[in-house]
Amino acid sequence: MVTHYGIKYTVNLITTHFGDLVAKVCECLLRKGPLTLRVIVRFTELTSSQVKNSLLVLIQHNCVQAFILEQSGDDGDGAKLNTQYIALFNNIIHRWRFPKFLTIVSQKLDKQCVELLEALLLHGRLTLKQMTDPAKSGQNEGNSFIIPWDDLILDAVLEAFIKLLNAHFIERCPASEPVLRKPTEEASARRRGPKSAKILKEKETLEQRVLEAAAPSKALRFLLVTQTEPADGGKDESNSSSMTPGEKRKHDALESESECGATDEQVVLWRANFEELIRRLRHKFCTENVKAHLDDGAIIVLGAMLEATRSAEKKVKTENSVPLSLNSIYEKVIKNEEGRNITFDRLRASLVQLSCPPFVKAVNESYSIDFKKIIELAQNEEVESIVLKRYGRDAYRMFRLLSNTDCLLETDKIADATFVEKKDTPKILFKLWKDDYLHMEKLQLTGVRQSQFLLWRVNKDTLREHVLDEMFHAALNLSQRVAYELEQEKELLNIPQDKRVNRLRKVRLLWESSQMKLDDAIMLFHDF
Repeated sequence: MVTHYGIKYTVNLITTHFGDLVAKVCECLLRKGPLTLRVIVRFTELTSSQVKNSLLVLIQHNCVQAFILEQSGDDGDGAKLNTQYIALFNNIIHRWRFPKFLTIVSQKLDKQCVELLEALLLHGRLTLKQMTDPAKSGQNEGNSFIIPWDDLILDAVLEAFIKLLNAHFIERCPASEPVLRKPTEEASARRRGPKSAKILKEKETLEQRVLEAAAPSKALRFLLVTQTEPADGGKDESNSSSMTPGEKRKHDALESESECGATDEQVVLWRANFEELIRRLRHKFCTENVKAHLDDGAIIVLGAMLEATRSAEKKVKTENSVPLSLNSIYEKVIKNEEGRNITFDRLRASLVQLSCPPFVKAVNESYSIDFKKIIELAQNEEVESIVLKRYGRDAYRMFRLLSNTDCLLETDKIADATFVEKKDTPKILFKLWKDDYLHMEKLQLTGVRQSQFLLWRVNKDTLREHVLDEMFHAALNLSQRVAYELEQEKELLNIPQDKRVNRLRKVRLLWESSQMKLDDAIMLFHDF
């Protein structure tokens, strides 16, 4: 969901990280959609060289994806292949979440893994050779025992790399220019069949089609392969993620002396896997949200279910987890130290707690997490808190009534149900309607005596889009205010340096913590 202020926010983010030139190209793609190089040059009025360099920067940092769109030629000629570029809105706003991603990894893996992921986030995409070379050269300076130190550093980097790969925190980069073919008429006809209702409802966007075409196959996405050429002339392929770092280093040393060509370490690019990192943040949010309603036992059970079903999730916005039997859940619960004091009866009691409100659904002794319900309840609570702070308690009660009933209600009925004065009710409702928090319909009754009734309801889909746009607007204002405050602090030369530095640090921490909290709300409505 790309909103008006969402585009402005992402452009401001790119400007802060890469400057005005790159931001101008990025804004053109965000506003105009996929474009060829020639069209981007025309719209931005930049030189071809400037646009090329800007696109290379954006592609390096996973903010733009190139693809080849197959188009039919003129006068019945063969298909034309044009390279186009599409801005990846989600990947751009993920740049503000790098500290959150590093926190997630630090809670699961060691410091070396965090440093390696930080390097990938900083540089966008790297080969394994590029990851190992800086560490190796950094340790060699001033060290006379070069070979032993090289071995240790390589072992540490490779071990961290394999840990990140096995946890799916990193992945192979997508294809540089995947070919996107137009759907054939036969395929389109099949879509219009009787079973096409759901397909049409969830029609893939062009961006989704491009990403799907560019993504490496499931077998290769998290696979690191090295090739060696044994004495008999045949090639042997091995998955280095199943080898120890020392074995892999020796394996690579042998390979460098052979003439088998480039390997994964030299040619395959790797990047942070935003999908998995956002999934972890989503699971963390669900756990914290449920924790506000239930006891620790229920949270331990929910955490075990999340751990058991995570690998089966095919997309981030999964509505329901795969079902688990009671025995499977209990087996996962007692694997953790904090879950070993939970008995089978207590497990059943916790599942009953989780089923009301329906955070977990039970069908034939199988249990699955209802992510959709958890997220929707959290979104409703967030919107209700905004209405309470902005419009007062009477407006909050009326909005909550309309949100829960999810149908049209007449003005007087709303006043009676919420115990609000009938003379004040229309004013409050009109204010909410004017700010796009309510939907209004007029009902005209004709007869002996004509009368008009106003009916009100909450349109949750349009409301969530409106709230998200407001959040992007607030995030944009906040980031601009942070930049302004930091600039002002630098100009206050009359203040002693130590006091100025301390004040600058406090101001920065305050504003950035506010930005982080606001981004949590944005993720709730946009990413979760």
